[in-house]
Amino acid sequence: MKVVSLFSGIGGLDLGFIREGFEVVFANDNDKFAVKTYEHNYDHPILYEDINNIDPKDIPEHDILIGGFPCQPFSMMGVEKGFKDTRGTLFFNIAEIIDYHIKYKKKPRVIILENVRRLLTHDNKRTFKVIKRVLEDLGYTVFYDVLNSADYGVPQTRNRLFIVCFANSNSNFIFPPKQKLNLTLQDLLEHDVDKKYFLSDKIIPTILSHGSGNYYSKSETDLKIARPLCATMHKMHRANQDNYVTQNGRLRRLTPREAARLQGFPDSFEFPVSDTQAYRQCGNAVTVNVAEAVAKQVKKALEELDEWKQYQK
Repeated sequence: MKVVSLFSGIGGLDLGFIREGFEVVFANDNDKFAVKTYEHNYDHPILYEDINNIDPKDIPEHDILIGGFPCQPFSMMGVEKGFKDTRGTLFFNIAEIIDYHIKYKKKPRVIILENVRRLLTHDNKRTFKVIKRVLEDLGYTVFYDVLNSADYGVPQTRNRLFIVCFANSNSNFIFPPKQKLNLTLQDLLEHDVDKKYFLSDKIIPTILSHGSGNYYSKSETDLKIARPLCATMHKMHRANQDNYVTQNGRLRRLTPREAARLQGFPDSFEFPVSDTQAYRQCGNAVTVNVAEAVAKQVKKALEELDEWKQYQK
């Protein structure tokens, strides 16, 4: 089945679906560094463009639409105005593309969207209510759940909201069951790490401090399950925010390769960009293992609907 990927980043969602036999026919992102990494690692092209400048008619027909769209505040929260409630937001672009393809090309069978967990409760739950209503008005049955990367084979606590929508109302989609975690952060560490990743004696007291003023949060290092990776790892926050490990008796930050492993990317996945950009890309990525688990369940649901068979070679 053909997949259109929006807000693709470095393709965490894409890779999960590719591994389950889906074909990405269109990808897009407006970050030139993410596009550079994407182009370096995938055979299919990606369009470097702001989604606001993309005409829906220029997006090819597809069966599946996927996207980890940014959590952007909604300007209107009437809950009764359909598309008008989402104008000015990036979700509106997604809805507009779906609507165009329903009217003039081919209705996507499945929509998969990923976002931060707090989208569920944003603005007293009104934001998510609007999103769900718009998707239902477009003719989709909506399933949603919060999935933690640590439940799908990756030693990172990372809770993300997944919204899975089927055009066929008879779908019996079930989110992927949790898996036993057999890896720790230590299992993913590199050896013979460059000295630049080790902390200087001068910065260690700041990294290990538990907070400042009236704020207290325990700083811990060498965690078995990593804290959520953030897009600003290169700035080295306190150890109550970022991940630090001890190696050869010295404290260091994670390397970009270790960050990529904590997002489920294979070591064959390369970063033709600076460490700063690689950290940012890993922090913004969708965990590949979770994407693959969701894709597997999507395929299973399509098989049950007898909508997968015709696409097998």
